[in-house]
Amino acid sequence: MLNTNLPYNHSLKSRARSLRKAGNLSEVLFWQEIKKRQIYNLDFDRQKVIGNYIVDFYCASLGLVIEIDGISHDGKSEYDKLRKEYLKSLGLKIIVFQDIDVKRRLCDLIDDLKYFIRKNYSPSLAEWVDAKRTG
Repeated sequence: MLNTNLPYNHSLKSRARSLRKAGNLSEVLFWQEIKKRQIYNLDFDRQKVIGNYIVDFYCASLGLVIEIDGISHDGKSEYDKLRKEYLKSLGLKIIVFQDIDVKRRLCDLIDDLKYFIRKNYSPSLAEWVDAKRTG
């Protein structure tokens, strides 16, 4: 069951805002492809605070976290592991893309994201998506 009442650390709010404004290239490119309900009419947030973490992208209706991992994650494998375990403990699903892949093959990653959504969420989502798209 999806946890819709996620923990929120208010002290991270300004940091999340700063990250949104600064935006690294890969995150900005990816955001251009998923914002404004471009993927199955789903609403994504950028730099979302969940507990003591800030995730790159979050879709509340699916409980889906999308991470773009680049050089900032080098040497942080233990931190990333704990973070992933925490997010999963909240019932969230996580998909991770590499920074370099976003820059080199963005269209493929968007297709991968669509496949992940279709594969991991109920068939009723596909029906709902089709109904939204056709009007």
